[in-house]
Amino acid sequence: MSPRRPAVNAELRRRSRERLLSATVELVAERGYEATTLGDIADRSGSARGLISYYFPGKRHLLQSAVHRLMHLRIEEALNREPAPQGPRAGDEQLARAIDAVLGIAVDQPVLMRAHMAGLLQQEGFVHCVEQQRLGTLLRGALVAHGSPAPEADYPILRALLMGAVVAVLLPGAALPAARLRAELFDRYRLDWERGFPPAPEPDPGPEGLLRHAAG
Repeated sequence: MSPRRPAVNAELRRRSRERLLSATVELVAERGYEATTLGDIADRSGSARGLISYYFPGKRHLLQSAVHRLMHLRIEEALNREPAPQGPRAGDEQLARAIDAVLGIAVDQPVLMRAHMAGLLQQEGFVHCVEQQRLGTLLRGALVAHGSPAPEADYPILRALLMGAVVAVLLPGAALPAARLRAELFDRYRLDWERGFPPAPEPDPGPEGLLRHAAG
């Protein structure tokens, strides 16, 4: 049997790595970070346990890479969704979609994102991985399309604002509505509310609902 070509081996490694990242997202979202073991992730992905150590130095690194990949894929999907951004304000639409994609993950995946944000404050800190680089490229591209004259300087600010908004959505006992945080971000970047994927308006509770809320 002739040996596999390098391109074939590279593709197999890429698929194996992505299976581990997908399994990490699924399991941490289901069970939480502490209850998810590397063995669980290997089993879910159909990979050997030792393969995780080959790609990632630890579980925190694996989780950050997995979440950065999820964010990258969500933003990419949002930017490519039809109808495609067009016209002189297309850059506004791209940035609005990127912001909405990140806030959407915080709303849809609270267990996963709490574990991710907590991990950023651990000793390992912020992990610079391939997935994070792809995420950064998309966000810088949205800033450039929006008209940023200095995307390299503006990107860390956007990243910090998005991280702060995610924490505010997830903060137990003091969470802020995602729509309110969206409004603040849109105001910061001069984006019309109708851009991106606006959340549905909250239903009017009516007089009875307001009375019940006040009594509670």
